[in-house]
Amino acid sequence: MPSFLTTSSFGILPAAILAVAIATSAVANHRVYVPLGSDDKIVIVDPGTNAIVGEIDGLAAVHGLAGTPDGRYLVAGSYDERPAGKAPAKPKGITANEHAAHHAPKSQDEAGKATVSTLTVLSVPAHAVVRRIDVPGAVHHVAVAPSGRFVIATQPGENAITIVDLGNYSVVTTIATGPLPNYAKFSPDGARAYVSNAGNGTISEIDTKRWIVRRNYLAGNSPEHIVLSRNGGTLYANNVDDGTVSVINTSSGETVKTIPIGGRLHGIDLSDDGQTLFVAAMDENKVVAVNLRGNTYRSVRTNPAPYHLTAIKGGKLYVASAEEPKAWVIDQSTMTIADEIPIGGKGHQMVQAPGKAHSQ
Repeated sequence: MPSFLTTSSFGILPAAILAVAIATSAVANHRVYVPLGSDDKIVIVDPGTNAIVGEIDGLAAVHGLAGTPDGRYLVAGSYDERPAGKAPAKPKGITANEHAAHHAPKSQDEAGKATVSTLTVLSVPAHAVVRRIDVPGAVHHVAVAPSGRFVIATQPGENAITIVDLGNYSVVTTIATGPLPNYAKFSPDGARAYVSNAGNGTISEIDTKRWIVRRNYLAGNSPEHIVLSRNGGTLYANNVDDGTVSVINTSSGETVKTIPIGGRLHGIDLSDDGQTLFVAAMDENKVVAVNLRGNTYRSVRTNPAPYHLTAIKGGKLYVASAEEPKAWVIDQSTMTIADEIPIGGKGHQMVQAPGKAHSQ
């Protein structure tokens, strides 16, 4: 596995100037990757200019997307299913025998009956396919461990999640969590993972050493997207069918607060300082910012149907529309629309990752 340690040198600068220099350099090298679902591709956006600078084609029904912490790889999940044993296209650099070995049916009886989908590992910045890995059932969302080694793929049709080891591109195990698992997040230390089960209003806590469900937390009605505080002590789950966000203490597993938003919800994320929670209120056509210290609300109208939402380093929000092929760019501090990006399709799990940092 590649090392996740990087070094930078700015010489001897005052602390404030150094902080600005580091932040500016980091954002300048970043790209935002927006998977477009049934359009079978990912568009690449420069967050400095909000301009589309490229795309990655040939990724069937790409919904889930996550990046390794070192920024070297993306892992894309497909919501498209095919019969087990029917292999996808062979990536460049892989021999025919290697490709067949990684996509062989489990047994003769199972071939043609079971269905699989694919996780695709892509290199950054080349965007070349490194490996394709079959998993049972369609993949909705994807999460990568802080170590960069393990990937969780949520599979609502299987009522389960699948864990993949990126060290050898193998499936570790598939775990039943609950009905309609939707979103996954790893704790900052990687010892735990959390999975929302939209079908029964729970959050499963996963022991990532033994890969078992340790316990389930109660959330609200149909929890989907989740986000963790920086220290991992608080989990926020958007209960899409009752228009609320559950605030859960991950030590006790108890809901300590319920934040009312209203209407059907979708995307959720936190500001860099962790003090503001952003929620896409689809039914009410707005994005809401909740100040977690003072419990105050601000919002901006985003019509129609704000959908996936991602906080971008440097103070922006990217919010995809579920009904039009665009994404709004929102200023986090003022909660005003700064720009619109014509992404050309319906944006799903967006990822911000270094785009040029590893090309030298």
